[in-house]
Amino acid sequence: MSAQPQPAVPQGELDARLRESSFASLPDAFYTRVTGTPLPAPTLIAINPDVADLLGLEDTALQDPGLADLLAGNRPPPNAQPLAAVYSGHQFGVWAGQLGDGRAMLLGAVEHAGQRWELQLKGAGLTPYSRTADGRAVLRSSIREYLCSEAMAGLGIPTTRALALVASDATVWRERAETAAVVTRVAPSFIRFGSFEHWYSRREPERLRQLTDYTLQHFFPELLDDKNPVVALLGEVTRRTAVLMAAWQAVGFCHGVMNTDNMSILGLTLDYGPFGFLDAYDPEHICNHSDDSGRYAYRNQPEIGRWNLYCLGQALMPLIGEVETAETVLKTYPQLYATAWSAAMRAKLGLRASLPQDQSLCDQLLALLAGQHIDFTIFFRTLGSLRLDDASHDAPLRDLFPDRAAFDAWAVLYRERLRQENSDDPTRKRAMNRVNPKYILRNHLAETAIQRAQDKDYSEITRLAGILRAPFDEHPGQESAAGLPPDWASGLAVSCSS
Repeated sequence: MSAQPQPAVPQGELDARLRESSFASLPDAFYTRVTGTPLPAPTLIAINPDVADLLGLEDTALQDPGLADLLAGNRPPPNAQPLAAVYSGHQFGVWAGQLGDGRAMLLGAVEHAGQRWELQLKGAGLTPYSRTADGRAVLRSSIREYLCSEAMAGLGIPTTRALALVASDATVWRERAETAAVVTRVAPSFIRFGSFEHWYSRREPERLRQLTDYTLQHFFPELLDDKNPVVALLGEVTRRTAVLMAAWQAVGFCHGVMNTDNMSILGLTLDYGPFGFLDAYDPEHICNHSDDSGRYAYRNQPEIGRWNLYCLGQALMPLIGEVETAETVLKTYPQLYATAWSAAMRAKLGLRASLPQDQSLCDQLLALLAGQHIDFTIFFRTLGSLRLDDASHDAPLRDLFPDRAAFDAWAVLYRERLRQENSDDPTRKRAMNRVNPKYILRNHLAETAIQRAQDKDYSEITRLAGILRAPFDEHPGQESAAGLPPDWASGLAVSCSS
């Protein structure tokens, strides 16, 4: 008996608009064509309207009954064939050799308003680079990535975005049995430092040249007229990485696993795993419980950014030629970072000008916050309400400190500094509230959303995402999301499996 024909799947707007990624224009050596591992009964549990707007998707596209299957990887789009990219990298400072998209696949690309966006499914199943893993992502980690992508975008920090979150009751084993999920990630490109390291390590300079030419042509065309475009590329990536590290530090964000294969060539925050935002200010904070040595502690992130750039510089040496040329570029990193960090801290403190004593003022404050374990986000948000000529209203700030006199002593110096530039309270408060968020994605907020989602209540994901899209706003009635973490949150831990 002949097989009965299967009913055609209705083609939705996203299906129709997805085209091959430009990455597919590279030779086959750079990727493998893949198909998703079918995910049973996928349910679209979250959709990001901001990213839908970036892609130019109409509201009707988000109601497409076939969208969950598409974004679960259950079927390829009609005009693009998914692929998984190969790359290598240093993991925790040790060369790990070949890696690749072990649980991610590039679905295709969408063009809108002159910008081309690549869509990548994280958790859609096995690829040739999965090694001993299953290619799946769990609901827990997928919710964290979805929310943190939105949080970082709301903070104005360069990041990959997340269009959607699909869940299933399919079982995935990590430390325990969990359920599966797939995040649709969106970025102009997912090329990593490790993409270049791969071809350097394999001693294939022609492949390295092909990747570098592709990167310049598609993402840095303004550098093509430089006398040495590869050197210019290294310089621009150095600048973007320095700015990104300063932005992370300024909001207390800890990435947790800054391996070279997790570093974006575009200077985006990439690969959300065991991340965390500081609660109490602690320069030694380690957010990743798999990081036994503290390599990726909060304090170390700027230096790790530099270390990773040196790995990239080494990978590009066959195209640069002179070691001294690469080193000249890479040596600009410390000053680039220092400039970006100083500017960020002046903005957080409401200072318009740059004066010699600002570094000392900032250093004294951070030592005070660390010594008394003061909540980083709450302090800076509250500092905006300080009155220049009336210390009698300092109670909300003073009450954050066990040693109020220590704060009082610093506040004297701060007020003297504000007077030097004739600061006025209303203007300064407005400026500070534009850079000091009221809301961040604290671990306990994400955990609450995860627990409810495991009970099929996805409303907390939507509620939190709405707040995190506008973290500098007040959001009346949502103040509990801006408070200190509850006592039970101290027991939360995230690791590389997160």
